[in-house]
Amino acid sequence: MQQETRAKLQFWGAAGTVTGSKTLVRYNNKKVLVDCGMFQGLKELRLKNRDDFPINPSEIDAVILTHAHLDHCGMLPALVKNGFAGTIHCTAPTAELAKIILLDSAKIQEEEAEDANKRGYSSHKEAKPLYDRQDAELVFPLFKIHDNSEYVFIDQEIKFQFHHAGHILGAAMVEMELGEDTIVFSGDIGRQKPHLLYPPKKLEKADYIVLESTYGNRNHPDEDPVEALERVILDTLDRQGILMIPTFAVERAQEIIYFIAKLRQQEKIPRIPFYLDSPMAKSATEVFYRFPDWHLLSNEDVQMMQDECTMIEDYYRSQMIIQDKKPKIVLAGSGMITGGRILYYLQKHMGNPNNTILLAGFQAEGTRGRSLMNGEKELKFFGDWYQLKAKVEHLNTLSAHGDQTDLLDWVGQFEKRPKKVFLNHGEPMASHCLALKLKDTLNLDAEETKMGLTYRL
Repeated sequence: MQQETRAKLQFWGAAGTVTGSKTLVRYNNKKVLVDCGMFQGLKELRLKNRDDFPINPSEIDAVILTHAHLDHCGMLPALVKNGFAGTIHCTAPTAELAKIILLDSAKIQEEEAEDANKRGYSSHKEAKPLYDRQDAELVFPLFKIHDNSEYVFIDQEIKFQFHHAGHILGAAMVEMELGEDTIVFSGDIGRQKPHLLYPPKKLEKADYIVLESTYGNRNHPDEDPVEALERVILDTLDRQGILMIPTFAVERAQEIIYFIAKLRQQEKIPRIPFYLDSPMAKSATEVFYRFPDWHLLSNEDVQMMQDECTMIEDYYRSQMIIQDKKPKIVLAGSGMITGGRILYYLQKHMGNPNNTILLAGFQAEGTRGRSLMNGEKELKFFGDWYQLKAKVEHLNTLSAHGDQTDLLDWVGQFEKRPKKVFLNHGEPMASHCLALKLKDTLNLDAEETKMGLTYRL
């Protein structure tokens, strides 16, 4: 077989949109998939999860997983179910978190399919999950764990290293060497000064960069997140209300617990009940505690978080808290209100103007969280419409994604000028604005990637 001397990239997802990250690298007759994420948000995107993979998964030699968010790892069970049997390379925290997230994803799909069939609100003759828990379990033996800066060889001509990305626990950027060329995949890159994690690694050289662009068209507000949380909490308590925070199980939940625990210990807010009602976030928080070398929290910080926040796992206790109308702070998944226990809180409490819903991160197009951000006054879930009377707040200062300035600064620090920057993981306007900025401020060739197109390096 003739060797492919030029590397090729093909974007199977997260091109022109934020979710569904999958990038195929072809070089030296090898096929390596960077991430295998699930499409989320708009129905037209979610339907893509049902499409066949562009090539037979059995032809893929390896997967490199940047981190454990569902939009980066959520289709691994489908990949394995359809024939992939290679190695999935990742960091240790990513492996542990991915196990939690994939099992939860499978469980939710099974339950939603069963409920849709029972209540008859599926548009399909029979609703079926993309994969079940047994499928998810088949992924885990394929994980191979690596430390940051460890060289990993796919073959003689393909090797890579992981480096801190500053996004969530275990998240890594990928520095890949293809023969004499170096291509860096940013993965999801965090703020220059993350609250709980080590900052994104500054690298010296790259011939090509695949760069996320979630916030490529804007910068985050300067407001201190602790002060912002204090303001929202006190405002809600002035109305004797309930503060409901739809939360991402990994990183965002731990950040918010840490900040609110500090406010409680400093007596800046009253000691009303404070709950994390998310079995997945509870499990993720326990993983966070088990990997102290991957975050900046001290033992005292961890103890404070454990002391100040009550973690709920039991379904019946969760139902008791949901029915209770007294003031409290509740974190519950999911972060974009696409499912999870937060829906039961909203069902009971979003019709009360004394209550507050605090959106604490990016809300993808087509999600209920984005609907609330856009000012819509009713949400549909469980087959019914629910009126919104609660106050809606949005806290951008807690984003785990770097903003436009963070992204430009990170790209600007490369000593060797990249030949090209490929922009992915962004809505069209965000990617377009970042492409213009990269050209105008750094004089770089930047291209907005298109789904399914092949790019020769």
